Amino acid sequence: MALHQQLPFFNPSVPFSTPIQGGLIDGMIITVSGRVLPDAEGFSMNLHQGSNISLDLKARYECSLNIEHDTTHKWGLEEKKFETPFPRGQLFVLQILVTLGSYKVSTNGKPFMEYKHHIPFKSVDRFNVDGKVALNSVVFQLAPHLVAPPGSLKVPYKSVIHGGLYVGKVIIVQGFIPSQPYRIVISLRHKHGIAFDYSPRFDQNVVVRNTYEDGKWGKEERSEPMPFKKGEPLLVTIFCGQHQYEVFVNGEKAHTYNHRFTNLEEIDVLDIRGGVQLTFVQP
Repeated sequence: MALHQQLPFFNPSVPFSTPIQGGLIDGMIITVSGRVLPDAEGFSMNLHQGSNISLDLKARYECSLNIEHDTTHKWGLEEKKFETPFPRGQLFVLQILVTLGSYKVSTNGKPFMEYKHHIPFKSVDRFNVDGKVALNSVVFQLAPHLVAPPGSLKVPYKSVIHGGLYVGKVIIVQGFIPSQPYRIVISLRHKHGIAFDYSPRFDQNVVVRNTYEDGKWGKEERSEPMPFKKGEPLLVTIFCGQHQYEVFVNGEKAHTYNHRFTNLEEIDVLDIRGGVQLTFVQP
């Protein structure tokens, strides 16, 4: 199975464990989104090679995030970061980028730490999550970059989707909705139109989905209730399936939309506009 065909996991239970199809490769990125439970004392995420642990990320709330490694079943020297990128009760996105020399970890779109390989990454075959955390999604993809350049998350936001869409592709948008929003528009575009236009409209208290092609809009799909809350964080995950898009809002499946424009590889631009402050985008 090719890397991009390893389907993502949505709302998996914790403890969570999955084999990594084909193992880790250079340029692979693991994206974990979720929420730390309010009563959390800690949680962990780790990469395994058999019974050995290649990378162990532990969030401990008496200190912060610890990074440890295990070789021949003996713990190595801990590398500790005394800061808290995962506040209790809050949404988060954590990414692990695999490079030839190290793992590069980011939290909510910001670089957090780099950890050099102590076990060959190509032999790593499993990813685990445990502890007081609710998972929204776990995604394995190849990505051209880990963190957006400074200033690039200003709205209106536009980014190229390298290679276009394909079945199994996941797009993640994290941010904050101001107290008086009007509308938010998330669009998946191609050269001649908009394949999927996803628009929470606070003035109408509905979410509208549509397609723009041949110079005109198609028939709107509208639904209530509004899954987005004014003055609160948002985490939108768009999964491209074989026949439809599936949209998850803050971890809950909110909407589906059948493909009207089916040349997925031609859909190569993500466009975000309206009343949202972006903190992280994975196009």
